[in-house]
Amino acid sequence: MHVTSPLPLLKRVPPGAWTVLTWCAGMAFTFLTGMRLPGEWEPAARLAVQFYRMDGLAFLVVATALVLAGGVLLRRRPLPALALLLAASAVAPTALGVGEIPLPQFVAVEVALYFVSAAGPRRTGIIAVAMALVVLAGYLATRLLFGWPIGTSAELAVALTAVVAWLLGNSVRQAHEYAEGLRARAAAQAVTDERLRIARELHDMVAHSIGIIALQAGAARRVIDTQPVRARDALAEIETAGRETLSGLRLMLGALRRADPGQPSQESQWSSPMSQVPPYGPAPGLADVDRLAATTTDAGLHVDVRWRGERRPLPPDIDMSAYRIVQEALANVVRHAGTRSCRVSIDYRDEELSIEVLDSGRGPAGGSGYGLIGMRERVGLLRGTLSAGARPEGGFRVAARLPVPAGAG
Repeated sequence: MHVTSPLPLLKRVPPGAWTVLTWCAGMAFTFLTGMRLPGEWEPAARLAVQFYRMDGLAFLVVATALVLAGGVLLRRRPLPALALLLAASAVAPTALGVGEIPLPQFVAVEVALYFVSAAGPRRTGIIAVAMALVVLAGYLATRLLFGWPIGTSAELAVALTAVVAWLLGNSVRQAHEYAEGLRARAAAQAVTDERLRIARELHDMVAHSIGIIALQAGAARRVIDTQPVRARDALAEIETAGRETLSGLRLMLGALRRADPGQPSQESQWSSPMSQVPPYGPAPGLADVDRLAATTTDAGLHVDVRWRGERRPLPPDIDMSAYRIVQEALANVVRHAGTRSCRVSIDYRDEELSIEVLDSGRGPAGGSGYGLIGMRERVGLLRGTLSAGARPEGGFRVAARLPVPAGAG
């Protein structure tokens, strides 16, 4: 059962609560600056007399109510919530008797501005910071129109902190978008890699089976008139190989159809019972090489398997890749070599696994093709080496060396 760890305590506090707490902290700071604190000869600021009267307190209560409403709306409707917070920051200075919107009364707006820029679209963040700057400029312009004094330098500092809050939120949003993009690309790459792996599996399985079927069909055609029993056996081998290949195709194509491995696709819900695809069976490995050699020998290509070294368990990826390399090499011999025998050597060494497939036939034309490309991809993924080419004495040789980690198995 997958268990998600809970979010840290500070992450669990909603943005609206942070905004309200910041407003309360700003009001507490303003109140403290009007008092002579320990170590001070006089208060840091002298508050206006209306701050202690009922009319001043009424303005503060209205501003606080606007902040509470804005905090409630901040997550669902960020721009209207920011407008309420800006209105609160413009109402509060009336009770303070100052010529500008003080920073302690604007910090709540900047906190909201940070959250809006970090969580919302880029356009919403730009509109939010523009609203904040317009309110600051409009507040000073209104006081100038009435001939009241203004605090331009203090208001410029407040405007600067508002821009900084927007920049911080915007950078957080960009970091989230970049991380999401990386996750999306990683998921897409994982899907591509899985489809390529399934394509390699399909190629290896189908190429080998079709080669066996072609050999058996040719043998049956030659002896059907003179040796009907042998022809019947060859046809039985063709039927078996065809059924096994069809079963493997159903498994792999069913995996490709499923978007979620735990849920059947919509297509499979309306398809026939034959399309209800079970999960993958056990992956083949070197333990199946003898059976593969016997099947190929029955098809008319004698395969001599030679084991060297002490046979031991291998990591699943190495074990399956080694089997697929042998299978694809034998399929190439069946299709291209035009010979009746080949030799497979599998050598268990201390730090690597060595595979060699030799034949005395023609070999693939040009030494290229999807089979050899697939083998090179498998070996490359395991940081091994592969050589494939014609032998000086005639025939074709495929040799792979796969490193085996110490203590693996």
